[in-house]
Amino acid sequence: MDQVPSNLHEVMEERHVEIPMPDGCRLAARIWRPADGTPVPAIFEYLPYRKGDGTLARDVVRAPYMAARGYAYVRVDLRGTGESEGVMVDEYTAQELQDGCDAIAWLAEQDWCDGNVGIVGISWGGFNGLQIAALQPPALKAVVSIASTDDRYADDVHYMGGTMVIDQISWASHMFAINTLPPDPDLVGDKWRDMWMARLKGSGLWLKNWLEHQTRDEFWKHGSVCEDISAIKVPVYAVSGWADGYCRTVFRLMETLQGPKKGLVGPWSHKYPHAGVPGPAIDWHSEELRWWDQWLKGKETGIMDEPQLRLFMQDHAEPAGYYAEREGRWVEEPAWPSPNVTRMAMPLGADGTLGAEDAAAGTLSIRSPLGTGIAGGKWCSYANPGDQPVDQRRDDAGSLVFETMPLEAPLEIAGDAALELTFTVDKPVAQVAGRLVDVAPDGAATRVSYGLLNLTHRDSHETPEALVPGETYTATLPFKHVAQHFRPGHRLRLSVSSSYFPVAWPAPEEATLTLDCAATRLVLPVRTPTPDAPEPRDLGTPQSVPPMEAEALDPEATEWSVTESFATGETRVRVVEDAGTVRISDNGIVAAGSAVETYGFDGTDWGSFFGHVVSDCARSREGWSMSSRTETRFTATPTHFAIRARLVAMEGEEVAHEQEWDLEIPRNLL
Repeated sequence: MDQVPSNLHEVMEERHVEIPMPDGCRLAARIWRPADGTPVPAIFEYLPYRKGDGTLARDVVRAPYMAARGYAYVRVDLRGTGESEGVMVDEYTAQELQDGCDAIAWLAEQDWCDGNVGIVGISWGGFNGLQIAALQPPALKAVVSIASTDDRYADDVHYMGGTMVIDQISWASHMFAINTLPPDPDLVGDKWRDMWMARLKGSGLWLKNWLEHQTRDEFWKHGSVCEDISAIKVPVYAVSGWADGYCRTVFRLMETLQGPKKGLVGPWSHKYPHAGVPGPAIDWHSEELRWWDQWLKGKETGIMDEPQLRLFMQDHAEPAGYYAEREGRWVEEPAWPSPNVTRMAMPLGADGTLGAEDAAAGTLSIRSPLGTGIAGGKWCSYANPGDQPVDQRRDDAGSLVFETMPLEAPLEIAGDAALELTFTVDKPVAQVAGRLVDVAPDGAATRVSYGLLNLTHRDSHETPEALVPGETYTATLPFKHVAQHFRPGHRLRLSVSSSYFPVAWPAPEEATLTLDCAATRLVLPVRTPTPDAPEPRDLGTPQSVPPMEAEALDPEATEWSVTESFATGETRVRVVEDAGTVRISDNGIVAAGSAVETYGFDGTDWGSFFGHVVSDCARSREGWSMSSRTETRFTATPTHFAIRARLVAMEGEEVAHEQEWDLEIPRNLL
């Protein structure tokens, strides 16, 4: 038991508890709760990332804190992951969500639970928290959803604006590797090998699943709570960050949820707010506790008396691939849409002006070079050095650029900008990328927001239509939400390109995009400052909590580099994420994992784009070891996507399972 101050509960920890499902499958849980057995509400976190080694470093920071304050924190591995039985064949399946409902019912029946359950999670756990809430399990009383989405097609790692996001390749490869990991023999006993073999043989190649659904069909509608947002009856606290891939969701939920709701967006990447990078991180544990006390214990904490939405208004930052901190301030909005935000249209001039009253009419065309997008970072930043966008001047050289005069007064925006396009193209499939850029007086160009649109999806993500070369069309390109302060003397720049690799996979053929400048405009969500508004409540700084006990055997390492050969014309983007090797004191497991991603193209050859990901995983302790390597290579022709993948799993020095895939999947206007 952990020793805690006398005014808090002593905490007991159960490392492995098996929760029975109606079909006989057993899910593995790790539980922290008050040691005296007092019935308390349960906080449920439900993930595939392995309670024994994958998320333990995070869990031991969060869970004892909540347990000491009168909650049971229950961390459950999905069916087919960690020490849970079964096989996981994709994300957010009907089985996964039903298991979640059944687990909640089981929790509510335990003698140490008072019958009230909340669900919390970031990313996957934020997704399934909303999805399970929509199924309305009776014991579920509230949700905290961080870095998640209400729309699996329009706003997830797979597709953005109907373009295929390159993060889909890296994410599929990441899960490809995770699905090779076995349960812990110390916890499940001799059946561990049979469970492992079932996973290796049954999980499949998820990238194939996702590429077989290139439009917003029933596959993506499943689990998209926006299909019927009224099904979510319980209170929801939605959280994200500007550097995260999922900030749009907070705004849509604030607009559409019909029950009690709160929203928070910081400067963060894909992180919990107490570990938020870029900073400032906040005392999220105390804020989350106020939410649970309000809705699971019936205490009046005042959290619902505060404005509905809190945003971090970012100030200018020099362009960089990594920020430890961002300058800015917190602002609050009473609701969303906010009465403090109005839409301002800025015309485009054929002379490159933006927002000029006498904007020159005419048309401008762009056929972007293959490397336009190299400076774009990742669709979703994990706060690894290099994964945020760097100076945009290189990408702007392959784009149409429209720019204001230096600002005479400060300007603030909050929300989603949009580019209203009138255009023609010379190919039946084409895409457009738009970027809003803050240009400093010295010329440094910092990307503030951006958007992507497959122009065959201009009217519908469900039923795209090929473009007729030379015919005039209109479309709206939505940008990611952001709150940004622009300083006097700076310029606003709109950059428009016809490709954006390696953020998005390119169109089947190189296309020329022509804009009718007189009929195209940028619309900004301009926020009027509210100097008379009360100062937002201080969210504090993260509390100091003892970290997971572990011995670092090999250091972590990251890399984000671009190499170009002037001799051959080859361009390569290399991304390395090496978690190092650690021995976890809690269970003696030695865990290691790394991934190397490479994306590239050759000269001006539009058919040479490729992605290649190699992942290595290992788990061991004295007398037991496993390792795996997964490899995915992704290429395309004008008519098909091609996937070559390989899996090799080792038990000690022996091959335990080996499998290869060689697939072609037709492109559907993508």
